[in-house]
Amino acid sequence: MAKYDDASWHYGGEYPENLPDENAATHIGMFLAWCINNDLISEELAEDSTDEIQRVKRREMTGGEFLIDVCDEKLSEYDLNTQGNGFAKAYYNDDTAFGKKLSSFADDYSETFDRKAEENDFEYESFYHVEDTYENYDLIKPLVDQRFEEWKEFAGI
Repeated sequence: MAKYDDASWHYGGEYPENLPDENAATHIGMFLAWCINNDLISEELAEDSTDEIQRVKRREMTGGEFLIDVCDEKLSEYDLNTQGNGFAKAYYNDDTAFGKKLSSFADDYSETFDRKAEENDFEYESFYHVEDTYENYDLIKPLVDQRFEEWKEFAGI
């Protein structure tokens, strides 16, 4: 199984002591919520988690909460369909041809929230201090939308 990310990889490493482990799921969850909202999840995940998926789509549950409650804090190839996996393999990881040419999710995430902080005259203490809210999801969503369109062109889809 190819695992794209796992919250425990983050809170198990050099992670800010003053943050709950759940914050390590925020960035992963935002990507997963985007995949859910764009119907890029696997049939198995859709069948096993119908209620929770609808809660994400209705914005009653964040992607981070979904990742923790449904996916055991992990984002893997089993969670996404063929197109979702193609996009994740190209964009979610840093060291890909697509990522090198355009950007990766982590870079876009960092730049988006660094810009938000600068515009509001503050600074996030770390990558993990971004709040797991739909307001923040709405900041990253247009950029992920754009990268998805760029990826489809890049991949000849």
